[in-house]
Amino acid sequence: MANVVVVGAQWGDEGKGKIVDWLSERADVIARFQGGHNAGHTLVIDGKVYKLHALPSGVVRGGKLSVIGNGVVLDPWNLLKEIETIRAQGVEITPETLMIAENTPLILPYHGELDRAREEAASKGSKIGTTGRGIGPAYEDKVGRRVIRVADLADRATLEARVDRALQHHDPLRKGLGVEPIDRDALIEQLLEVAPQILKYAGPVWKVMNEKRRAGKRILFEGAQGALLDIDFGTYPFVTSSNVIAGQAATGVGIGPGSIDFVLGIVKAYTTRVGEGPFPTELEDDDGQRLGERGHEFGTTTGRKRRCGWFDAVLVRQTCATSGVNGISLTKLDVLDGFETLKICVGYDLDGKRMDYLPTAAEEQARCVPIYEEMPGWSESTEGARSWADLPANAIKYVRRVEELIDCPVALLSTSPERDDTILVTDPFAD
Repeated sequence: MANVVVVGAQWGDEGKGKIVDWLSERADVIARFQGGHNAGHTLVIDGKVYKLHALPSGVVRGGKLSVIGNGVVLDPWNLLKEIETIRAQGVEITPETLMIAENTPLILPYHGELDRAREEAASKGSKIGTTGRGIGPAYEDKVGRRVIRVADLADRATLEARVDRALQHHDPLRKGLGVEPIDRDALIEQLLEVAPQILKYAGPVWKVMNEKRRAGKRILFEGAQGALLDIDFGTYPFVTSSNVIAGQAATGVGIGPGSIDFVLGIVKAYTTRVGEGPFPTELEDDDGQRLGERGHEFGTTTGRKRRCGWFDAVLVRQTCATSGVNGISLTKLDVLDGFETLKICVGYDLDGKRMDYLPTAAEEQARCVPIYEEMPGWSESTEGARSWADLPANAIKYVRRVEELIDCPVALLSTSPERDDTILVTDPFAD
């Protein structure tokens, strides 16, 4: 059986929720492998809307095992609130359908407080645009070997020792930022109170995942955000705090890289970004406004308005390479309906030199001017199309040109938020 990794190939918000749900119906296990509740997936199933942040998209499908891997950082209170919200929509979530890796790092209240204090203290132009939910500081603690993990909740003495170690680092930081010290005893009691509710879902995810693989079960690895926000290969420092690219799927759940059979990159038919950072094809004109309005470009998690621009084939070709993408799912093609002319970025002009990739240095990224290729648009509607025959000729030409420029084929084509409005070209789960 094929195992599939789904990654965003731009700056996130590419429509991964719908595609993951479309694939999860055919998967046995759906695993989140990185990120935190700063990401958001919106699923529309039979007219009912589900907004997920920490939970894997598979939880809304019965008979599946949903997994939160060790590559995720988890806010326990947020998770329990999300579980209750989804349960109120009629979805059953039990320890038989949801498993959390025992070595998953926890996001604690002081992580969010530090996140927000740093952002407030940053000067204009140096703000990262973080959601302020503590994801970055939690990953810092993981690397610094002072994070509290799910397994630590099972023993009070261990928990107290872990908290003391963390506070040795955090209290001096807070003092420098003018933030009150952490109430150690109150924090420990809060954690002990929530511990039984979290621990009932905890287990050796690495063991279970390898058992499922050997049993021939189909595994769907679900990523959050997008590859251009990867801590190593994104537009640093305006990135997230984890590795987003497909290689993280193996590390994030404890399974070998040879278990990955197909990498599906989710790509929007234009480009959007939330927060600060370089964006070569950004439009600050009527076309950009039109893309935002037609695409309903507001973040699932933050509600922030997304910046919009033309499709950047240079960046997508780059992310397809770093993630080893086998095929893309092109989403929101219908948002381009009605444009007389469409533009695709095919290179950058950097101080008179043509570049076929985005340079690493931030100051060079800021000086990159997009080189565009123009294509005729189409007046017909593509919304709801379920076959190539339903698409206008110019829409097909646009899709084919995208394939050529990013050097990667289209595996799926999405033409609306509804899961069935999807054109299947290549089945990622094919053996």
